[in-house]
Amino acid sequence: MPAQRPNILFIMADQMAAPALPVYGHPVVKAPHISALADNGVVFGSAYCNSPLCAPSRFSLMAGQLPSRLGAYDNAAEFPASIPTFAHYLRALGYRTCLAGKMHFVGPDQLHGFEERLTTDIYPSDFGWTPDWEHLERRPSWYHNMLSVVQAGVCAATNQLDYDEEVSFRSVRKLYDLARDADAEARPFFLLVSFTHPHDPYAITREYWDRYRPDEIDLPAVAPLPAHQLDPHSRRVRAMCAMDEYALTEAHVCNARHAYYGAISYVDDKVGQLLRALEDTGQREDTLVLFLSDHGDMLGERGLWYKMTFFEWSERVPLIIHAPGRFSPRRVSTHVSLVDVLPTLIDLATDGNGVALADTLDGQSLYPLLHGDTDRAADPVLSEYLAEGVSAPVLMIRRGRYKYIYGEPDTELLYDLTADPHELNNLGNQPDQADVVRTFRAELKQCWEVEALRRQVIASQRRRRLLAETLMSGRHTPWDFQPYQDASRQYMRNHLDLNDLERRARFPAPAAPQRR
Repeated sequence: MPAQRPNILFIMADQMAAPALPVYGHPVVKAPHISALADNGVVFGSAYCNSPLCAPSRFSLMAGQLPSRLGAYDNAAEFPASIPTFAHYLRALGYRTCLAGKMHFVGPDQLHGFEERLTTDIYPSDFGWTPDWEHLERRPSWYHNMLSVVQAGVCAATNQLDYDEEVSFRSVRKLYDLARDADAEARPFFLLVSFTHPHDPYAITREYWDRYRPDEIDLPAVAPLPAHQLDPHSRRVRAMCAMDEYALTEAHVCNARHAYYGAISYVDDKVGQLLRALEDTGQREDTLVLFLSDHGDMLGERGLWYKMTFFEWSERVPLIIHAPGRFSPRRVSTHVSLVDVLPTLIDLATDGNGVALADTLDGQSLYPLLHGDTDRAADPVLSEYLAEGVSAPVLMIRRGRYKYIYGEPDTELLYDLTADPHELNNLGNQPDQADVVRTFRAELKQCWEVEALRRQVIASQRRRRLLAETLMSGRHTPWDFQPYQDASRQYMRNHLDLNDLERRARFPAPAAPQRR
């Protein structure tokens, strides 16, 4: 394989809202390493997820297709093993593909094209989190609730911190292992490092909490809206997450945002550790770095928390591609989405030459935009919500200055984000916008067969709920990924040559001494 093919380090955060980053204008949050990537890279200022929920968004990202085409409806939907992912394509191009951290794969295939996986996942891989559209009144016991907000604050350890510390440790070590590997020049690497922060619960260690003064934590720009001013889907999300269960004070809101900002700084430090490892191993110049998130977090805006909606804080994600020497630093305002990442990675690996694709993709390569081409400005972004808290699909089209949201039997929503960036003025029922709404409605019906999709989702839910209960009966065989470590090849062993072991483990390798 040609040596000039770049290594690719793909860094992923979880539930990191683009508006919460200094790169996108936030005045409080501190993320110097991410900002440095942006200063010398290409920043996509209008990047969206294709579903504001973890698993569907990630499957869509990896496959370059909308979640509904994959059957990736919710966080308990199986990611089919027969779907080619960017890991498959890059592996076919000669890349060694490695994953560390969360990807929320559901089903018995826990690799999806990766040759190696360094950690298990933080979330379950079975069907236990399957929603039930036929009984919307039943709130899932395992779903988000407001304890994350009312108990927000300082901690010494959490489940998520334990996890991300392992992800970081193993990823940094892997970068050293790759540098020490004699096969490194023959096969470039693709390493995906996926952290679970700043995903709720909103708790962070004192070190990161103290990076922010309590008096500098900003309140949401849009205060909680009265129930009668909320759209139907927002009301459902509030009910699904039991957002009225506790009396929420301004202090609770500030604490949750404070911890979230601290968690962003925590992820930023992890980004810095990975970049230092590239520098220390001499791989920095030959490695492209991508940084993005799977979706955002409402973080109290309009009284909403977590994701599950199409408002900007939930739907917009950071997307930065850092490749000094290949692309000039720039800001791109064109609307893009995560389904564009697969074809972009292929073009990055082939210098824009691409490969024959096994499937028709819903995304297209960002490679021309990286070079300053803006011809893509008219293309829409599509997003879907097919999970908890609804009984029919809720769908979004983002085109030009408008965002259009459709869900039966809900009122159509239309926002002009140029004039109304906080999405407070619904134009969907205004007579002077009837032609715009009619155009979006026709486009939506070309993109989705809504009633057929609803039937497919319900049929899938019925099957998976049956299987979830069945597979827990009798002998349980879990699908959760079990990382394998060959202890016989670690550290010092009597069947390994001591001098050779020490030479290979040391980086850079010492010069051979002269013998007498």
